[in-house]
Amino acid sequence: MTGKISLRPALPVDTPLLAALFRASIEELAQEDYSDAQIDAWAALADDEAAFAQKLAGALTIVAVIGGEIAGFASLKGANSLDMLYVHPSFARKRVATQLCDAIEKLASARHAVILTADVSDCAQPFFAGRNYAPLQRNMVFVGDEVLGNTTMTKKLAPVKEQVQ
Repeated sequence: MTGKISLRPALPVDTPLLAALFRASIEELAQEDYSDAQIDAWAALADDEAAFAQKLAGALTIVAVIGGEIAGFASLKGANSLDMLYVHPSFARKRVATQLCDAIEKLASARHAVILTADVSDCAQPFFAGRNYAPLQRNMVFVGDEVLGNTTMTKKLAPVKEQVQ
């Protein structure tokens, strides 16, 4: 599926679709880097839709739409933390993550962030490295009975140019 990518704010009504997209993204795109048990534990974070909705609402969450379908979403927590970036497997490698990340970086700059931080899964590290994010530290995250590794990566943001009126 290809087409023009449009971005919009996430709405509360999107929660079930975003939870399903979150699960599908993890279950299909993380297979090379995490065990089945780790993937199951990670994907299960969307099982409690009320808690998942609260997590989405606790950040500035945007969705990417292609042909009327939600193709991915990303969240900016505070001014300087890219909290979530997930793309549906049907739309992987179709510039969805790139457009979402571009938007989050611009939003962070508009919030006067100098550095954007993201805790990046092992499967997403090449994408972030290609966007000039540098690894800062390795993390071990406990999810249920499983331990998942990720890496905190940072990117220096270009300052927002003030518009003269």
